[in-house]
Amino acid sequence: MRIDVLTLFPEMLDSLNSSLMGKAREKGLYQLNCHNIRDYSSDKHKKCDDAPFGGGAGMVMMPQPIHDCISAVDPHHAAKRIYMSPRGKVLTQKIVKELSEEKRLLILCGHYEGVDQRVLDLDIDMEISIGDYVLSGGEIPAMVVIDSVLRYVPDVLGNSESTVDESFSQSLLEYPQYTRPQNFCGLSVPEVLISGDHAKVDKWRCEQAMEITRRVRPDLLEGK
Repeated sequence: MRIDVLTLFPEMLDSLNSSLMGKAREKGLYQLNCHNIRDYSSDKHKKCDDAPFGGGAGMVMMPQPIHDCISAVDPHHAAKRIYMSPRGKVLTQKIVKELSEEKRLLILCGHYEGVDQRVLDLDIDMEISIGDYVLSGGEIPAMVVIDSVLRYVPDVLGNSESTVDESFSQSLLEYPQYTRPQNFCGLSVPEVLISGDHAKVDKWRCEQAMEITRRVRPDLLEGK
């Protein structure tokens, strides 16, 4: 998979060089390219924002630098083009899975009060939000999308079954996990997990996942 990120602050994406995603990138399992939108500004001072028409607080990212950057990076519209936006469709595991099936993603990170609507109309396929709150820019949301999507790329995770059992994959939150030591600060691992009976373990995990989901996110159980 190839991922292109368009941003005013490409250094913010450096954290993707760490942990599993960094190792996967080193192995060539995916390609990540960060593009500085300022490099495409026709303004001699590399200005990329201006006051909004109609008045109002803050500044708006201008269409020219973004449009030219997108045209240079993806001239034939080979990528699924995404704009990280508070008004976008909320990211779900279903959307993550769908995006993981794309060969190329292009992610636009906004700043200030957002981007000129015309560049969205001309160049963007979909808007995605990571939740009902506002951040100072789209870089952190972009990293959330990248991290969640890359988990489905073959060999990025050590165990291919990890994406099957984790939270939201079955519209359920994940069951509790335990490791050594068996006793810690007066708390013991549930007996069923050390029983060696895999059928009972599976049943316990399913029941726990259902109970946690019912208590914490009952909305996920609607229609079940």
